[in-house]
Amino acid sequence: MAIKITDECINCGACEPECPNGSIYAGGDEWRFSDKTSVKGSFTSKSGITANADDAQTSISGDFYYIVTDKCTECAGFHDEPQCASVCPVDCCVQDENHVESKDELLAKKETLHA
Repeated sequence: MAIKITDECINCGACEPECPNGSIYAGGDEWRFSDKTSVKGSFTSKSGITANADDAQTSISGDFYYIVTDKCTECAGFHDEPQCASVCPVDCCVQDENHVESKDELLAKKETLHA
């Protein structure tokens, strides 16, 4: 599964620097596939988004921090547990039941982001 940030987020920002994939952004901020990854040029994500890696994508939340599912690997290949969840002071970084992925799928996603 990917991780999601619930609306209980207090916008403290503790999670953002902990993400090895750069998949966490402040509410209202645009995101890019290239942020904290080695992705360059045209890229197609697991969900089917095709874009230039450096092109800004629309913010997913305007109110609080959010996680880009196509970049979240639950820290697989980097850490034993999702770092955002381990540092969140209000426990709002939780499993996203709408984006279930196996450990192998998460590791494969990590490899596409950090080739």
